Amino acid sequence: MNPEYYLYLSAALFTIGAAGVLLRRNAIVVFMCIELMLNAANLAFVTFSRMHGSLDGQVFAFFTMVVAAAEVVVGLAVIMAIFRSRRSVSVDDDSLLKY
Repeated sequence: MNPEYYLYLSAALFTIGAAGVLLRRNAIVVFMCIELMLNAANLAFVTFSRMHGSLDGQVFAFFTMVVAAAEVVVGLAVIMAIFRSRRSVSVDDDSLLKY
């Protein structure tokens, strides 16, 4: 299979994720779209690594997955804390976080 197809898929997934971040109001959906964007970047890293015959992109994708896992832990904890205090996870209420 042509590696360009993987890059097209990566670009499409990244675009869907970016549109979700910009258009959605629910913090959990925005959070999942950020994860989709990170996975699209990982797919591009692995594809370029495969095209050039080195393992650098795969190692970088591994570290990106580690950062994404840490982001999930911290992000979900923050979202849960906001939900417990405000009973909403809407990103429109972000001005309420100042207090």
